[in-house]
Parts: sequence; C-alpha cells; structure tokens
Amino acid sequence: MPLFGQNIPERLRSRLERGERVLSQARVAAPAGGVPASDSSEGSADDAVLVATTRALHLPDGHSVPWQDIDQARWSPDTLTFVEEGAGEHTVRLRTELTGDPVDYRRFAETVAERVTSTILVNRFVPFPDAESATGFRLVARRAPLGSEIGWRVHLGEGLDPEDPRLSDAVSRALALLHEQMGV
Repeated sequence: MPLFGQNIPERLRSRLERGERVLSQARVAAPAGGVPASDSSEGSADDAVLVATTRALHLPDGHSVPWQDIDQARWSPDTLTFVEEGAGEHTVRLRTELTGDPVDYRRFAETVAERVTSTILVNRFVPFPDAESATGFRLVARRAPLGSEIGWRVHLGEGLDPEDPRLSDAVSRALALLHEQMGV
C-alpha cells in the first residue's frame, strides 16, 4: 500500500488544498466495467482509491468528507462504512485482492480512526429525563484539523422526543455547564 502521495490519481491530487498532505491510501474494489464501487460512477479502476489526508477522507467518486463530519466508521474485511453528518451512510467496497494476496487495511483504518478522534474535543453523555436514566443525549464538540471554530452537536438517544420542551431545556443547561467546565 503506497503512502505519502505516491500513485494518487491526478484528478484527486489537483483537488487537494494547499498544505493538505496524504497520510494513507487504500485501493478499493471496482466491479466489471472498471467503475469504482462507491456511491458514484466517476473514475476508472486505476482511480479506485480511498485517500486519507490531513483534512479529509477522499472517496473514489470524487467526494471529500472532512474528518469532523464523520460521526462513526466501521470496517469489515470487504467494506468501509461510515456516517457523514447531514448526508447519511456511505459504503465503499474494499479490494480484498490486488495480486492474489490479501490486502491489509489496518494501517488505513488506524489513520481514519485517529483522524476522526482527533476532531473530538468534548464527548459527554447526559442521562435524561433524570440522572438515573439509561437513556439520554450526547453532546459532542468538534473542530476541523488546524481549525479554530468549534461546532456542537446533540445526538439524541433512542425514544427521545426532539419536540419535548424538557429535553430542549436539559440540553441547554448541560451545554452551558460544559461551556463553563471545559472552556469550550
């Protein structure tokens, strides 16, 4: 698996921002016809590569997902599946064989996990409706790599009603307390 920008398709290289460095890359599967197996049909089999940079995960279809917008990712031997904030779930089929030998995606998976985790400043679960509840909501503060702007997200647990005024009040109180405690 080449690292640090070697063998990166030119159409991707030309889209990288100034100072954006390639950290890792991984070839992905291409079905018959040579089209990369992601959520789009742009590119060729030679361009079928996932690229992790200092700023984003670049998909083989040309879409780039900033690290702070990836909520969760999971791997299987054949796929990378992740949830992009505001856009839903993406699945990319991994190429399990290039030359008859299995491909080890652990280094790439490690890079993705590290980059996503590095954007999280605060991740706090708050039980609701009371302190002993097993349900609740999660407050997450994230920042883009090398960025200064912090974005807060509220993730509601199963069964919570986003229209409940008590919930809105509890989120506001918890967020104010976190601002005070963490200075974020």
